Amino acid sequence: MGHEPRDAGSPPNVLVILTDDQGWADFGPHNPAVVTPHLDALAAGGVLLEAHYSMPQCTPTRVALMTGRTPGRFGGAAMQASNAPAFPLGTPTMANLMATAGYDTHLCGKWHLGSTPDHGPNHFGFASSYGSLAGAVGMYDHRYREGEFAATWHRDHEPLPNHENGVHATDLLTADAVRFLEQDRERPFFLYLAYQSVHTPLDERGRFVDRPTQLDPEDPARWLDEDEIPWFHDPDGRIQAEPDPERRLFLAALQHLDASIGEVLDALERTGQREDTLVLFSSDNGPQVNWGGNAYPDDLRLTDFNQPSPLRGKKVDVWEGGIRVPGLASWPGTIEPGVLRDPVHVVDWLPTLAALTGQAWPHPTDGIDLLPALLERDPLPERDLYWTWRPRTNRWALRRGRWKIVHYGKEVPDEPSDWALHDLASDPAEELDLAAARPEVLAALHERFLAQRSLDADAGR
Repeated sequence: MGHEPRDAGSPPNVLVILTDDQGWADFGPHNPAVVTPHLDALAAGGVLLEAHYSMPQCTPTRVALMTGRTPGRFGGAAMQASNAPAFPLGTPTMANLMATAGYDTHLCGKWHLGSTPDHGPNHFGFASSYGSLAGAVGMYDHRYREGEFAATWHRDHEPLPNHENGVHATDLLTADAVRFLEQDRERPFFLYLAYQSVHTPLDERGRFVDRPTQLDPEDPARWLDEDEIPWFHDPDGRIQAEPDPERRLFLAALQHLDASIGEVLDALERTGQREDTLVLFSSDNGPQVNWGGNAYPDDLRLTDFNQPSPLRGKKVDVWEGGIRVPGLASWPGTIEPGVLRDPVHVVDWLPTLAALTGQAWPHPTDGIDLLPALLERDPLPERDLYWTWRPRTNRWALRRGRWKIVHYGKEVPDEPSDWALHDLASDPAEELDLAAARPEVLAALHERFLAQRSLDADAGR
């Protein structure tokens, strides 16, 4: 099946790929130990975003992506993983933007911005949707934990029979994305492909679908039938070279995810749409690292299973390891290959797509248009990047240029002395606190924090 190329100068198709819990080091361009050849090729053929940021957890990042706003602007459920509505009905989203521009809009995968049908993606600009309304799911039974939100696998908010049990969630989403890309259409498309992988539960059974992933009782350093499950093997033997079985399981899940992204890219090529399509890729937050298990069916307890990272922190941290994630932009023939080292954030993607489609976005945004940097390599303006995460221990951070302030504690950081200060240019691992040595920088960043804080929904409380 082929598609006619678009007229020169017309807006391209847009494919946004968001993975789950894929840390900075769980990405081939940052770590040769992992097997992600399709992501590697995307990065090599596009712009690798070397200082690309998300929020520290899944729902907050999806809020930032869909609205172009820092989750603190909405407060409440927007600021942590939650099944409650993250923002009100009527909130303008990226999908609304693209629908207004005449795009055919589809969500394939994880929504997690309101886990009931009355707050699902079709109420926020998506013409169609498929996947899970709630967050992570069992990879083969597609249920979210137990209780009210367990039956979450849907098409257009309608539950699917038996949750489409028995096929890996990554494969179901990939097949649906390919189906969407192969449709004949007269309009450009906007496809938001939000994989549940590589979030736990890690479950790579291959063809052995009638039994869960488990260690071999005769050889506890190996997974049962590991030799016959393709995702545990790669041409260079890198996965099999990993002695830790839990890390090997993660590497297998990551290779499965990457191969699935490759299938989607192949569908673009096969249908003649690749050069007419801007692909944006990101993870939603840093790595999980440890997992207690028993939250989902066939859910294993795992310890230190992600790839080692040079960055401090992990998922739910506002240290770099929790918020600095893989990112890239690819548009063959339009975006020249290269590396963008200026700090960028998922809040930037909505204003970038507004500029791409020639639309004025009349709503508040905390992001900027990245097109001048992506297309012309123009330097980005220095600006504030701001993080909050507040379910239990308040976590705050602000970056401007090379400098970043970080605060952990139950009280709002009201004074400059509440912060740690780091120079990310010389200390990306955030090992050295320069607060005492650079009080003038600290004071200036604190004032910028207060200005950002004043815009939050719960400011002044």
